[in-house]
Amino acid sequence: MYRTENKDTEIMGEISLSFGSPLKSCIFKKRNNRFTAEIIIDNEVFFAHVPSSGRMKELLFPGAEVFAVEVRSLKRKLPYKLVAVKSGVELVCIDSLMPNRLIKLALENKALPEFYHYNKVAAESILGDSRFDFYLEKDKFDRCFIEVKSVTLVENGTALFPGAPSKRARKHLEELLKIKEVGFRSCVIFVIQRNDAEIFKPNVLQDKEFAELLKKVHSLGVELIAFDCVVSTDKITLNKRIPVKI
Repeated sequence: MYRTENKDTEIMGEISLSFGSPLKSCIFKKRNNRFTAEIIIDNEVFFAHVPSSGRMKELLFPGAEVFAVEVRSLKRKLPYKLVAVKSGVELVCIDSLMPNRLIKLALENKALPEFYHYNKVAAESILGDSRFDFYLEKDKFDRCFIEVKSVTLVENGTALFPGAPSKRARKHLEELLKIKEVGFRSCVIFVIQRNDAEIFKPNVLQDKEFAELLKKVHSLGVELIAFDCVVSTDKITLNKRIPVKI
């Protein structure tokens, strides 16, 4: 099934986040572990923080053009942080924290018509044993719980999630279904951190269980929304809704 965008679901105003400093073009050498990589700048090797635990093998391979920001903080051990990577002509943000920050900004600025009427927005909300990215409230009867997912993989115009089997992502879907079953609104927002996707689909080849569970929870009322982004060397902007096909 498809969920298509229309004029009533367009983003209101510009929702953008700056990368803080101009990004420096460099060459990816190798990934040492989930959060550390080596990059080459002017023929010199530096260590860089990778702000995502995702594998992203289709993006982070030796010789790929990546973009990093210099880190000037005594709390940071590594001199650079990877922010984006070039995929063909497309710039892809790989910072897994950006989607939550973008959605938080959009919710607080009432830029998403689907959630416009809520007067309370709380991040990292806990209900029982579950933690949700966002909790929205109009009154005691009208409440909404949201999980946000970062998407970087696009193949032939189709954005795919997850990029690898994810027990954690399946758990989040089960928690959202419980919320729906007790009478509250629940939603998954997939933020595609690039601008070359035409539709969003669950990644059946990587995680069939997630794909099947996503279809199930949606049929029982959990809402699915996907947005793409425009990424430049100075900022990332929440762009428009992308149809979801499951």
